[in-house]
Parts: sequence; structure tokens; C-alpha cells
Amino acid sequence: MISFSMRASLSVSFLIALGSGCTHRNKPAAAASPSPASSTPSSTVTSEDIAKAPGQSIEQVLMSRFPGVEVSRTADGGFAVRIRGGSSIRSGNTPLYVLDGVIIDPGPNGYLTGINPNDIESIEVLKEPAETALYGVRGANGVIIIKTKRPGQ
Repeated sequence: MISFSMRASLSVSFLIALGSGCTHRNKPAAAASPSPASSTPSSTVTSEDIAKAPGQSIEQVLMSRFPGVEVSRTADGGFAVRIRGGSSIRSGNTPLYVLDGVIIDPGPNGYLTGINPNDIESIEVLKEPAETALYGVRGANGVIIIKTKRPGQ
């Protein structure tokens, strides 16, 4: 004779997909409601990193920090930033810039020249397709996410 018994699961595993990767969270069964994950990606430049490089442009700080991010001077004296090499599926090579959650268009003399480095809280570079999937085709060349400091910081 075979006897079966059932008992409640002790934990539930959640997979939380973010624009910057995936995170597994194990929670007790009693607290089974999903909550946002807090991840600290390794591809982030903070305001402290920018302060440690006085006299360098934001583009130069990015180039020195991330492999695969290439910064070059253009004929008009600005900067051209490229992620992952020469070109991608869209036949262009310009990454997508997101400033405080809003997609921004290129500015004159470089993409970040209009932003005061002292106002930047963090800059995150997304290079992998899984990370840039949140931005669709526009993120095919990589995504540079810029968060500025809030008043009082």
C-alpha cells in the first residue's frame, strides 16, 4: 500500500526581469507578492567616479570605465560614442541615450556636452541584447542611461 501526504511549500522563487538583467528572488510562501528588485549593475559610473576625473568629459570617463565603449572626436570638435564596434542591425552606430527616463536626441558637439557633470548621479551602460531588449530596435546599438541628482542631493 502506498501512502501520500502533501505539505505547503516553504518558499516561492520569483524571476524579476529588468532592463538591466534578471534577478531571482526567493521569498517565504507567506510573503509571495512580487516586489521590485534592487540591483546594482557593475556597468555603472557614479557621481563619485566622475568627481575623481576632473577635466575629463563624461564621454572620456565612459571610455575609460567600460570595455567596448569607444569615444572619438568628430570633425566639428564633438564626441562620437560607439558601443560594441562599427555598426549593428540598424546600420547605424549611435547608442540610445535616456536622461531621467526620457529618450533624448543628440546635442551639438557631443551627446552629453549640455549636461553639467556635477548634476549627474549615475550613468549606466547597457551593451548586451538581453539588457537593451526593453528599448526595442532603438536600443540595438546599446543604451546609455543617465540619472541626474534631485534637488537637495
